[in-house]
Amino acid sequence: MTDTRRWVWLAVVLVFAAFVYWLHPILSPFLVGILLAYLADPLVDRLERRGLSRTWGVIVVFALFSLILALLLLVLIPMLARQLVRLYELAPQMLDWLQHTALPWVQVRLGLVDGFWKFDKIKAAISEHMGQTTDIVGVVLTQATASGLALLGWLANLVLIPVVSFYLLRDWDLMMAKLRRLLPRQREAQVVTLAGECHEVLGAFVRGQLMVMVALGVIYAGGLMLVGLELGLLIGMLAGLAAIVPYMGFVIGIGAATIAGLFQFGGDLYPLLGIVAVFMVGQMLEGMVLTPLLVGDRIGLHPVAVIFAILAGGELFGFTGVLLALPVAAVIMVLLRHINDLYKESDMYGGEIDPDL
Repeated sequence: MTDTRRWVWLAVVLVFAAFVYWLHPILSPFLVGILLAYLADPLVDRLERRGLSRTWGVIVVFALFSLILALLLLVLIPMLARQLVRLYELAPQMLDWLQHTALPWVQVRLGLVDGFWKFDKIKAAISEHMGQTTDIVGVVLTQATASGLALLGWLANLVLIPVVSFYLLRDWDLMMAKLRRLLPRQREAQVVTLAGECHEVLGAFVRGQLMVMVALGVIYAGGLMLVGLELGLLIGMLAGLAAIVPYMGFVIGIGAATIAGLFQFGGDLYPLLGIVAVFMVGQMLEGMVLTPLLVGDRIGLHPVAVIFAILAGGELFGFTGVLLALPVAAVIMVLLRHINDLYKESDMYGGEIDPDL
């Protein structure tokens, strides 16, 4: 690559970074729309192969997604809302349990001095904050309506997401073909290969891991509810969401469920064993069934890379950075892999040893 081309590519990267930095407050609905179109494109392609037109395939997919969303709003959301209200009601009792039961037990076992936790101050601060209102809905509405323009902007973005997704999904193949025709002719094969590898990484992680998250959320929530854990649905769904990073959902879920179980069941051993069994079964199903079936042998992103990418993207560009984090991390990983291959084929790595050295 000549110096001129290097400067051109550097300028393109800088312009793109500046574009994201200056416009990131309005990019979120477009990025969410692109993500939804990317996830739904294989399903629309499958419907096209069965004889439907592209537009009708998109309509069918949107109708299916709308039905799923309606079921969530009618069934799952009210159940989660009730458990959130119950958690809000139980919070003072849980604080008392921590202060008078759990922390003293830990203090005795570790030989800590009296007053080590300074829990009275923490509890007073939390209780004062929670005592400001007993109406959770009122708190949410107060915060949401603090700025009328902000609320209108949020609603506009919410409405904009399906519109953007529909048109992007309808014209997805056309846009990909046009982008391919814009590639430099001498580099087209190489760029297409790299893009295919990036697509493989993203497809393996985003589509596959998303389905694993949903499946684990259902397994954890269903199992905890069968055990009788009062906050089982809430903890199970949170554990499923945390499974975006392998093993994180298991660690967070079993920790939160064990604490909730100790508070609810006290010293009763069998429900606690049931909680542990739910997460052990979920972990075994993830390793032996879900991940091989839904993700397969395709190369995904390393868990540490996922954590770093999400945190770095959020720190730099907020929610927009979080949405961009995984695609950028996938591209960087693929490029680093090819740089590693080029390095091992170079004279710097495999050249002959100079006998004079």
